[in-house]
Amino acid sequence: MSLLVVGLSHRSAPVSVLERAALSLDAQIKLLQDTVAAEPATEAAVLATCNRIELYADVDKFHAGVAELSTLLAQHSGVGLDELTPYLYVHYEDRAVHHLFSVACGLDSMVVGEGQILGQIKDSLARAQELHTVGRLLNDLFQQALRVGKRAHSETGIDRAGQSLVTFGLEQFTAGGAVEAWARGKRAVVIGAGSMSSLAAATLARAGVAEIVVANRTYDRAERLAQILGEQGEKGETDVVARAVPMESVPSELTRADVVVSCTGATGLVLTADAVAAAVEGRVPEGTAVAGHDHRADPRGDIRPVLPPTSVGTDEDCPLDLPAVQGGGFSVHGEAAVAGMDAATLEQHAAWVDNATVDRRTAARRAPAADAELIAALAATFAVTGRITELRRPEPVVEAPRPEPVLALLDLAMPRDIDAAAHRLPGVRLVDIESLAEASADAPMAADVDMVRRIVSDEVAAFGAAQRAAHITPTVVALRAMAADVVASEIARLEGRLPGLDDKHRGEITQTVRRVVDKLLHAPTVRVKQLAAEPGGAGYADALRTLFDLDQETVAAVSRADDSQENAENRGRP
Repeated sequence: MSLLVVGLSHRSAPVSVLERAALSLDAQIKLLQDTVAAEPATEAAVLATCNRIELYADVDKFHAGVAELSTLLAQHSGVGLDELTPYLYVHYEDRAVHHLFSVACGLDSMVVGEGQILGQIKDSLARAQELHTVGRLLNDLFQQALRVGKRAHSETGIDRAGQSLVTFGLEQFTAGGAVEAWARGKRAVVIGAGSMSSLAAATLARAGVAEIVVANRTYDRAERLAQILGEQGEKGETDVVARAVPMESVPSELTRADVVVSCTGATGLVLTADAVAAAVEGRVPEGTAVAGHDHRADPRGDIRPVLPPTSVGTDEDCPLDLPAVQGGGFSVHGEAAVAGMDAATLEQHAAWVDNATVDRRTAARRAPAADAELIAALAATFAVTGRITELRRPEPVVEAPRPEPVLALLDLAMPRDIDAAAHRLPGVRLVDIESLAEASADAPMAADVDMVRRIVSDEVAAFGAAQRAAHITPTVVALRAMAADVVASEIARLEGRLPGLDDKHRGEITQTVRRVVDKLLHAPTVRVKQLAAEPGGAGYADALRTLFDLDQETVAAVSRADDSQENAENRGRP
């Protein structure tokens, strides 16, 4: 086995790189075809999701394989190799098996324990089978990964450690409450009709939203998804009303929506900040900002009270000679306005305002770091109050309470569908892959995760043993074929020497010779299979071929025949 995986994920690369490296379906197909056409690889499969891109291959040379797979990933993703390389990870043989099994169990997901990855692995295998880019190794690997993932979910409580990315994303809007309570009665717009969008629509329907509008560039697919949701409502499974609209209708639908989930394969933005702003116009009181305001927003957009300016530079004995500005006073806005003042001067002014005095000689002995800290703190206060506070250290600024958002945006696309600038808009809350990664970093790990890790370790060992045992099977088959040829040859010689031998005696002699050969070969072949299943057991096949002088081409022919039969069977069951 020479299994190699080269890839990048949310654990190794920033979202900005993942976003640029995202592969369309056509790019995935071309990548598979080019990989199997490359010299080091004989099989290939691509696992591409919203937070990972991985290329699996059966290679005959490790270093050449790493170089070729890395180059192909760079070429088809459009990200330069030099830029992509620092974020790539490489797993080989047993470590590659361990990685895929961990992925299948949800241990490597952004939300630990989520089960959606199983469907994505299944789709990846089906696509590779349709393109005939997988053989025995990758068929066995991906089929077993699906079984391991299902075992982990059925035998442990890994589902309690996490949930689907959709559910986790919706939980970011609930302020710690239940998704069902938050979603009940809301109007939702789902943009896209692929697997992730379908999952989002189903999740929203089960959560109790009143209406789901599905929009997609291919209207028929949107209509099909809406029909499925409608059928669930007719069966009493949900109370949702679902309908499909063309993409051109999204702006008007947004004006009525409470929540939007977008996950398309588009390479550009689907929703711009201007479109979102137009959708919430008139729904948010003027001068308000979004609740739970994102830390990336500009604090200078907040409303500040208008305070009278400080009369600096006009009163007698003022230690600072600062020119007055229009309005008859002095007001400092921003850190740049005080960049040239040291902390001692600012402290002296504060003391003067408070009718106190300060010893500049003592203040001058302050360390530069303390000066810088105090200046930054004072500047922050200036930006809010418009004057120098009477305290030596500014009081913390109390932010005004902000209203709940009127529009919740969940962007699960890679690259992103929704303009990141939308998070600055009043009345809007945007959750995307980047913010989900930050939120999941501190998510608690369930105790069942340890059980899943043990399952993965056991399954990796079993898979490796099975592959090593399978590696020696063609040699054993070739040995038994050679023994059968020897028996047939010797029986033919016997018939030439004893032409009068009747059928009964000829049959008895033939059976006796075959039993002798089978008994002689039984113990060695059983034992060599056991030894080959152990780590480092691959050499036993070579020893067997050498000891019995087996023809290498015969062994290879047996192996090819087995692969052809197994691959044909596997292509029939994606």
